[in-house]
Amino acid sequence: MDWNVPKFPLDTLSDQGLDWLTDHGSWLTRAVSRTVSDWIDVLTAALVAVPAWVFIGLAALATTRIGGRKIGLLTLFGLLFLWNLRLWQATVETLVLVSLSTVTALVIGIPVGIWFALSRRAWRTFSPILDMMQTLPSFVYLIPALPFFGLGAVSACFATIVFSVPPVIRLTALGIRNVPSELVEASDAFGGSTTQKLFKVQLPLALPTIMAGVNQTMMLALSMVVIAAMIGAGGLGRAVWQSIQRLEAGAGFEAGIGIVILAVILDRSTQALADRARPHGAA
Repeated sequence: MDWNVPKFPLDTLSDQGLDWLTDHGSWLTRAVSRTVSDWIDVLTAALVAVPAWVFIGLAALATTRIGGRKIGLLTLFGLLFLWNLRLWQATVETLVLVSLSTVTALVIGIPVGIWFALSRRAWRTFSPILDMMQTLPSFVYLIPALPFFGLGAVSACFATIVFSVPPVIRLTALGIRNVPSELVEASDAFGGSTTQKLFKVQLPLALPTIMAGVNQTMMLALSMVVIAAMIGAGGLGRAVWQSIQRLEAGAGFEAGIGIVILAVILDRSTQALADRARPHGAA
């Protein structure tokens, strides 16, 4: 079918916009790339330098304290299994990438979520952008990452942050908005300032919902590890991607099981933190 209406040059405009940002912001992206790359290298080297059995023992103790004996045993046997599969280096690289991406997403997302909760205008203005971010296929986030940061773990970290930040923004805003109005009015009646009301009433009561956002952000970050391997990220995602390229089903299954084990450990641990943050007597 022939179209007489001229095509809107979205592809050309996008290319021009990326070129402009790359040309005028290269000084910033190079500085960010060096800093993030150094952090990734330092954290990975530090964790690899710790004997695997020591790291596994400490992780098991920490998760036991957070979520109880079942989660602690899951962590212990899960990580021991990954060590036995000779996937420890890849596991550490994945943990560093996921942890750094998640922490950065939370540092960005929680303040933005607070802003959205306190400003209806900001929420109405930027909510469609969050909808778009959650609707776009995850592969799309690799496109702007490459011109800015090139191949490697830094681009993977950038794409993972953008992909995983919407849930914590939404759930932070939701948690604060769902604080009972009676408690907010009581704070106002006792002369509480906006800051006091936020930090002593709204955020503590919204903490379980915020922790649910932390959980979702971490799970989305972990779901990106295989896709991020396509642009040079390491870890278990690289092992899966290499096994696909080489048609090595067994190696790919091992690395895939490793990702599942990490996902279950992180999911159960953050859920336990959310349960602990829930006020006593809450449903």
